Amino acid sequence: MSNINRVILIVLDSVGVGELPDAAKYNDVGANTLKHIFEQMEEDFVLENMGKLGLYNIIPHPYGYKPEKVIGCYGKMATLSPAKDTTAGHWELAGIVLDKPFPTYPNGFPKELIEEFEKQIGTKVLGNCVASGTEIIQKLGQEHDKTGYPIVYTSADSVFQIAANETTEIFGIKKLYKCCEIARKLLVGEHSVGRVIARPFKIIDGIYTRTPNRKDYSIKPPGQTILDKIRNIKGSVVGIGKISDIFANKGIYISYHTKGNSVGIQKTIDSIVEPQIYQNYYNNTETKDLYPDTTPNERHHLIFTNLVDFDMLWGHRRNVDAYAQGLKFFDRMLPKIMDVMCDNDLLIITADHGCDPTYTKHTDHTREYVPLLVYGPSIKQDVNLGIRKTLSDVAQTIADIFEIEQMKNGTSFKDEIL
Repeated sequence: MSNINRVILIVLDSVGVGELPDAAKYNDVGANTLKHIFEQMEEDFVLENMGKLGLYNIIPHPYGYKPEKVIGCYGKMATLSPAKDTTAGHWELAGIVLDKPFPTYPNGFPKELIEEFEKQIGTKVLGNCVASGTEIIQKLGQEHDKTGYPIVYTSADSVFQIAANETTEIFGIKKLYKCCEIARKLLVGEHSVGRVIARPFKIIDGIYTRTPNRKDYSIKPPGQTILDKIRNIKGSVVGIGKISDIFANKGIYISYHTKGNSVGIQKTIDSIVEPQIYQNYYNNTETKDLYPDTTPNERHHLIFTNLVDFDMLWGHRRNVDAYAQGLKFFDRMLPKIMDVMCDNDLLIITADHGCDPTYTKHTDHTREYVPLLVYGPSIKQDVNLGIRKTLSDVAQTIADIFEIEQMKNGTSFKDEIL
């Protein structure tokens, strides 16, 4: 029987570790997010704390650095779903493997779909094309401000993105969110895109600039995730970052919509040590009836964090230096996370896909393996978990550790780490 009753699952959004065997299907041959970042840094660029968990056993340091001791378990995982987007990646981590990809629109959205959207929002739209989000607001921002028409665009991913000036006098954030809600209800059936995304912007120093008030509207996962199964036994799931958006709030007990990696990391630390989460849970009548002889800390909990800046700010924008510094910042904060962990905690660090900032063929996600770093005060050290066939091994392992109903997909690595 496992003594672990809380898992901290941190997704470093887009931190891939090398092309998958089917990368050619996605125009991603040669992509390797971490390796290529490392190669462009100086010799003294070292992620010391992730290295101690086994990172350099997955991606060797280009100048030969190795930690004195590896205290974590390590490996890498393949994405089994036929997709390389955020939603598919997170769903697979939670136990859902897609049998077909979400629809994409390389030539823009169909005329009849856009016309119906325009009818429902009561105005025309601008754009309707594949575009970089930062570039299209420079191109169409002035026309948007003049007409009040929202900007609609997509990418190589399954997304329906709506950009608008969040300044109330021009368009406003509430109106933008309402347009996204309308789009989400409209995009069903054959047009069930993975996400509708609100992309607010405003003029800063004379330049159209995105603001942090982005909001994602995902479809609900087609089946029970590990989040649902934990909630089914009255366990708590804390979603940090855009987790609740990705899962359409399904299976979430508490959600913190953080803006930026630094806030997300701090909220993760706070959630580990914050007694109010478990006190609220303890006071829940259903929970007390289900676990009459246990304390809050003896029940099952999942803290699920997404750190999006790696992808949104640095990967897509091909900013290698900023990406590297973001990794360095997370590495510096990692000991603070580990220091507040209890003996019955398990930390899993991984990613959902790649987004190689050095890749020149496109600026979209890259089809890559993702890292798997596992640490806990009561688990084994320096264990090679190998190459896992699916991201769902994470969900299956959590289910196995918590001794709850098995997931449909994935193979547990519980026995390898305990």
